[in-house]
Amino acid sequence: MDEVTFVGRGLHGGQRCELVLTRIQGPVAFATTRGSATVAELRVVRADRGVRVEAPGIGLDVELVEHLLAALAGLHVRSGVRIEVIGGEVPLLDGGARELALGVRALSPTRAEPQLRITREETLEIEDSAYRFAPSDRVELEVIVDFPGVGRQSAEHDGDPVRFLERIAPARTFGFASEAETLRASGRARFVDPHAVLVLDGDGRAHSASGEPKPDELARHKLLDLMGDLYLFGGPPVGRIVAERPGHARSHEAMRKALDGGLIAPFRRRN
Repeated sequence: MDEVTFVGRGLHGGQRCELVLTRIQGPVAFATTRGSATVAELRVVRADRGVRVEAPGIGLDVELVEHLLAALAGLHVRSGVRIEVIGGEVPLLDGGARELALGVRALSPTRAEPQLRITREETLEIEDSAYRFAPSDRVELEVIVDFPGVGRQSAEHDGDPVRFLERIAPARTFGFASEAETLRASGRARFVDPHAVLVLDGDGRAHSASGEPKPDELARHKLLDLMGDLYLFGGPPVGRIVAERPGHARSHEAMRKALDGGLIAPFRRRN
């Protein structure tokens, strides 16, 4: 297959959006009629309740890219895919990354070698989040969260694409009803599809038609988000990362500090 198109509505803007994935030669790139930009060339505009990126030279500004980036990360894809977003936002679709990952997989891109590795043990504390790094011979990710009314949850991923599709990609985005008014007042969360978004009350019970969260679904979605954040920096790296209470902005800061401090370095496979 040479092209896959998704049509839906954006979670934040609420408008009709279109995502076109096309098979190409060369690195993964976001594109407009004015040109294209690789993932490394994107600039993060906002990392609060989702990730918005831009490439000013080509007039590209895209909201809610994290699930798409997680799909690419989970399938180890760094080349062979052109991404065009019409409407300014990646469509919500299933609320996770499974539909997006299946679309990427349909283009039959080549699986990439890891780009990064963790060099030593170290913990980075950023606000109320903690990121523990340790060397390993494979990708190992773990997320630990603790929400009022829900309690402690954890989820892990070992880098296997099949398990990513089965366990991590289907985990739906979520929010709490107490935050809805504030989000809408800021111009976001205008399209909360009850089949794709878990809306929870203060006791952790679902308000939406989608039913109660599945076991560890909140932790698995936070792990999905983390994978999208790591992808922006060339990851996930070979090594172990345990992220406690991660958030997009804090994960980005942790990766910048890890790269600047040599905690994460380019990966070179031993012969």
